[in-house]
Amino acid sequence: MSSYEKQRLANIAKNKKLLEDLGLSKPFFEPVEKARKPKATAKKRKIEQTEDAGSATPPQKSSRTATTDQENSTLRRSTRNRGKAIDYSAEIVSQDYIPDSFKAGIRTTKNTGPLGREDGKRVHDPKKFGAIPDVEIGTWWETRQGCSADSIHAPWVAGISGGPDGAYSVALSGGYDDDVDEGYAFTYTGSGGRDLKGTKTAPKNLRTAPQSSDQSFDNSYNAALKRSSETKKPVRVIRGFKSKSNYAPTEGYRYDGLYIVESAWMEKGLNPKGYLVCKYKVSSVFPTSLQSLFEHLKKTWRKRKCNSEMSSGILYLSRI
Repeated sequence: MSSYEKQRLANIAKNKKLLEDLGLSKPFFEPVEKARKPKATAKKRKIEQTEDAGSATPPQKSSRTATTDQENSTLRRSTRNRGKAIDYSAEIVSQDYIPDSFKAGIRTTKNTGPLGREDGKRVHDPKKFGAIPDVEIGTWWETRQGCSADSIHAPWVAGISGGPDGAYSVALSGGYDDDVDEGYAFTYTGSGGRDLKGTKTAPKNLRTAPQSSDQSFDNSYNAALKRSSETKKPVRVIRGFKSKSNYAPTEGYRYDGLYIVESAWMEKGLNPKGYLVCKYKVSSVFPTSLQSLFEHLKKTWRKRKCNSEMSSGILYLSRI
């Protein structure tokens, strides 16, 4: 086993221990999706040769007859609308953003949530903390552009979106080999430390360039997440299909709700030269709140000898 692999396994074990320290031994919800097998693409049928294929004379196209309205107009008219008065300013723009391939049943998806927009003007400001109105947990998009259009995660490439008061959102897509994702909580590695010029073999390949310097909390993205660990303001989280996590979607990018940055620190990264990286421990707002409610109900049950309805509620929470 190589030294890299030994270090990776050690880091994963350490990160799992950090998540266990949150007091949650297992996720409250298991992923619904199942890995799907890519469908074999149908072969195109060859154009059948006609009997007179060997004829030297190519088929002639029927000539168009010019009309008066085409000569006097700069607009292009189809033959279907020739001779008709068309009001192009009255075009109806559909507000239904579901692609035609999904409507026709040609494409299907394992994502159970609603499909978000893929383009258009933003309705809400993405530079705000907390949930975005009218975007429910489980909503997914085919591209990062769609996440930006619906104000869930503004950057098309960057994994962290934030400001001086903290991070607004983060994207889990690919990431580092030693990051751990348990669904209800995960460890996250910061931004920076890569050579922006790329390498000789892969120039300007910013996403896969090797670590060439220490990361720092002076980086605006890393500083935003560190600030969130102090303010405890909620951070929106999306997971992408490129992530190797069992909780990642099989396609596109999915909004998984609000999370809290529990802590931030620096440690030696998983790279040959041991450059430092910024690390974060992040947990979901929902299961943390549910756990607090469960503990509160248990204490109330013991002190006040609650009725059967509250007992049933505690029993239900304990089985989630």
